[in-house]
Amino acid sequence: MNAVVKGPRPLICGPPRGAESGPLAVPSLSGAKLGFLRVKGSNAIGSRFLRPIKAMEDSSVSLRNDCAAISGRNLRQMSTMENPTNIVWHKSPVEKLDRQHLLQQKGCVIWITGLSGSGKSTVACALSQGLHMRGKLTYILDGDNVRHGLNRDLSFKAEDRAENIRRIAEVARLFADAGIICIASLISPYRKDRDVCRALFPEGDFIEVFMDVPLHVCENRDPKGLYKLARAGKIKGFTGVDDPYEPPLNCEIVLQQKGRDCVPPGEMAETVIAYLEEKGYLQA
Repeated sequence: MNAVVKGPRPLICGPPRGAESGPLAVPSLSGAKLGFLRVKGSNAIGSRFLRPIKAMEDSSVSLRNDCAAISGRNLRQMSTMENPTNIVWHKSPVEKLDRQHLLQQKGCVIWITGLSGSGKSTVACALSQGLHMRGKLTYILDGDNVRHGLNRDLSFKAEDRAENIRRIAEVARLFADAGIICIASLISPYRKDRDVCRALFPEGDFIEVFMDVPLHVCENRDPKGLYKLARAGKIKGFTGVDDPYEPPLNCEIVLQQKGRDCVPPGEMAETVIAYLEEKGYLQA
């Protein structure tokens, strides 16, 4: 190949053989230049023809962490790496406020927590349906459903439960940033994990809903037969049986069942919708 790549360049992709070089300035890389290659005899440049061009060893690129665009806060730690200094936040010209204006609603997460059998998923579906009928866009992140895909590699050990909740919170944050009302329904038994989730969101955008249903009521319902299996020792670390559930101390909404009176899911959903209306989330 007769092409010559001039000046310090980071690792990029270019087409294959027989090419001429040309500079392409990228302001966000502090004056560093990128090169591209043009295939002789062809104007087509496609990803299937691209191959990497090695960066010069003396490349010096100054990178900045600018993550404020997603929620208006400084979110520098967007990676699990100890020092993620090699990544930057790429700002989009279309931001959360623009998307909210388009949808005529405000993005947030409604985090429904409670024991297995407390009615989390049922209320989540009733809430989604109620908001849909009002012309509002929602998405449900159900704890069981997410474990079929994104979190299928996680067990129910304490550390995996924490990672399960972290991943769901990050996905919920993306939905909220898109202007969508995200409904997350999962046991999320530990207070500290829920507090970590709350810290990801701007003030007010994490709405914690506690399904305050006594253990004996949940166990009598046992819609999936899990309590029976846990009592028989066939499931270990089951919340409420041999693993604790830590109720929220300062949640936004409590949906409580008193005695034998079972509040209909639609009525519970209306309680949450009333909260969203009061706080201005159903308008932009």
